[in-house]
Amino acid sequence: MSEIVNRVEASGIITLDLEELIPDNTQSYIDIKDQLFQGLILKEKDFRAWVKEHDWSQYQNHDVAVYCSVDAVVPTWAYMLIATAISPITSSVYFTKPENLNALIAERAIANIGISNYEDCRVVIKGCGNREISNHAYVMLTSKLIPIAKSVMFGEPCSTVPVYKRK
Repeated sequence: MSEIVNRVEASGIITLDLEELIPDNTQSYIDIKDQLFQGLILKEKDFRAWVKEHDWSQYQNHDVAVYCSVDAVVPTWAYMLIATAISPITSSVYFTKPENLNALIAERAIANIGISNYEDCRVVIKGCGNREISNHAYVMLTSKLIPIAKSVMFGEPCSTVPVYKRK
């Protein structure tokens, strides 16, 4: 009887799963438009009172997008005050529109990957999963791998689409 050999495992292909790399924290959004006087301007005294009294604990371990959805001049320090209040308890806080939050979370996670582990390797970026990963994350990871990897593929180790091969 012949021994069963896992050809995928024997190939030396390394699989990178963005679902494992990118945290799946609850996401929250803080729109400061409700803190504007008559929807137009920010009053420092009132805003500081709101920051002091607001229940920030509801954002515990969340990834948070802070933004203003109306066309108003909001001083930079207003966003900085929110960051000061919320940073100690959140997973991350960003100044961004809600639709950009996933991309920024992915950027942070990909920036922290120990890329030297993939030098001269054949890498498959896993393409299927249980949650949606932005195309932005796939593009960033590919761009980061190309200078060092022998090859980059997309999909599953048993069925890949070649993306890059070093010449």
